[in-house]
Amino acid sequence: MVSKGKEKVMHIVFMLAACGSILAVIVICLFMFANGVPAMAEIGLKDFLLGKKWIPNQNIFGIFPMIIGSIYVTAGAIIIGVPIGLLCAIFMAHFCSSKIYKILKPAVELLAGIPSIVYGFFGLMVIVPIMQNMFGGSGKGVLTASILLGIMILPTIISVAETNIRAVPESYYEGALALGDTHERAVFKAVVPAAKSGILAGVILGIGRAIGETMAVIMIAGNQPIVPDGITSGVRTMTANIVLEMGYAADLHREALIATGVVLFVFILLINLLFSAVKRKGE
Repeated sequence: MVSKGKEKVMHIVFMLAACGSILAVIVICLFMFANGVPAMAEIGLKDFLLGKKWIPNQNIFGIFPMIIGSIYVTAGAIIIGVPIGLLCAIFMAHFCSSKIYKILKPAVELLAGIPSIVYGFFGLMVIVPIMQNMFGGSGKGVLTASILLGIMILPTIISVAETNIRAVPESYYEGALALGDTHERAVFKAVVPAAKSGILAGVILGIGRAIGETMAVIMIAGNQPIVPDGITSGVRTMTANIVLEMGYAADLHREALIATGVVLFVFILLINLLFSAVKRKGE
């Protein structure tokens, strides 16, 4: 009887926790849309989403450069981070010795725990000077931000990919060896394809991390609210735009920044829905 009573109490506690989480999401959604949608209506949806000028003192609020900037740096981070992260995960799962693994695994976990501001300082003091020497100019731009974000998403991709690769039944690998494949071919032809849905889920999570990053990007992206004309051009992302101006914004300017948050929220929502779809397909 006592055990059943404890189970019932814990069931209620878990239910309340779940309901609290759902309520928090609903409240955030209501706040964002209640404050952001009216600003979009006042500015004009087309002018807001496709406008190429952001001049708050003239009530001109076009976030198209910030949308493009977010897409560019996120795409660059994927191009840089995904191949490195995937190959590292494969190495850790099937090629790494136990001695190296004991060093490599904590190092990957440490990367995940480093604050974004520290990544920003690293980018500012190391990557930016390298870009200056290679391309001239300030060294701050799309490529610099992409490299740093590519490094920042590595822990997510590596951890998720390694877990899913290790979850593939050993029979897949053994069957490939029985058919005459080498160790390398067995891993890449049998094991990795079997874990592709889980690996893709890790990539999607990495995309969410990249598109939502703020502090590190502010320090090295250049923060220019213009459509970039090259990989070395300065750029401003949606998150950076909100952080840089929310401290002094008022009236329509403040509402436009909240509306920018709504657009970013929709981006993240779509990424999460894509993650859920990939996960269901894998199951």
